Amino acid sequence: MFCLLLTALIWGFAFVAQVQGMDSMSPLFFNASRFTLGALSLVPILIWQRWRGRVGSSVAAVDADSGRPVSASPDTSEDASSHGTHAVPFWAAWLANPIVVSVLCGVVLFTASTLQQYGILYGKSAGRAGFLTALYIVMVPLLAFVFLRRRIGILVGAAVAFAVVGFYLLCVTDGFGSIGFADILLLFTAVLFAAHILIIDTLGSKVNAIVLSFGQFCTTAVLSWIGSMIEGSVDWVGAAHSWLPILYAGIGSVGIAYTLQAVGQQWVPPTRASLLMSLESFFSAVGGAIFLGEVMTPRGYLGCALIFFGTLLAQAPAKLPKFRDGSDS
Repeated sequence: MFCLLLTALIWGFAFVAQVQGMDSMSPLFFNASRFTLGALSLVPILIWQRWRGRVGSSVAAVDADSGRPVSASPDTSEDASSHGTHAVPFWAAWLANPIVVSVLCGVVLFTASTLQQYGILYGKSAGRAGFLTALYIVMVPLLAFVFLRRRIGILVGAAVAFAVVGFYLLCVTDGFGSIGFADILLLFTAVLFAAHILIIDTLGSKVNAIVLSFGQFCTTAVLSWIGSMIEGSVDWVGAAHSWLPILYAGIGSVGIAYTLQAVGQQWVPPTRASLLMSLESFFSAVGGAIFLGEVMTPRGYLGCALIFFGTLLAQAPAKLPKFRDGSDS
């Protein structure tokens, strides 16, 4: 839980860095730079883990009494079918592969982070972006109900209602025409981040957290580099001008926070995890006020409060009757 709380703090203040980075860089080039930096920050940890694993395996491979080496693998001469084992379906084995899981998480993360950066570019507000992105907390149980057949409580419906009203107060200031393109992008971002949380919970729970993080960072970085080169937005002068936001967003938001997310979700259920990470919206508003001088209208603050209350309500362990689809899974 502490890992996820620290993740929320880092992500919240990262919205400030992401706004500042858009002053001199394109969204794709900014993401390419920060996810590359985030992947590189994990290389020393991967090397240390590999060295520790080798040392541990060499120690375990020595018999305590005779001091002679012991084979690390059991006798497999007898056919597995004689023990009554069943063949694992191809798709299940495929989705259990750490590389496949990492790439899948990376593709979703690339899409979500790219849309988020364009939303920040057009919206120019760290606090607003933080609260709209935090709608993923409401969407996690909804997506889990639709795709994973997990039960949801009546309170989730109330949470969605609060979040929708909050979105209206925050974004619809002069009729529905006042909903900007940035707001729509950030809503799609929330859906994708909710999917990212569920994928890590479903497929990444048995994958080494550092390996998973490194794989998804590399995938996101490669896709971002390809996109930035296609659009011709590689600008090293702009990168030098925004080196501090890149450094924070790369090592802090990517290297540390996303890794802490992968670690925390191995111990904390996805709904409770998303609740803790939803605090990034609060920290984004604080960071925007302190570092960017952002001030919302009273209507906007009320909208933020309703969105935040909806995110909390969506994760409440309700004792009320639950809607079910006929499955207990």
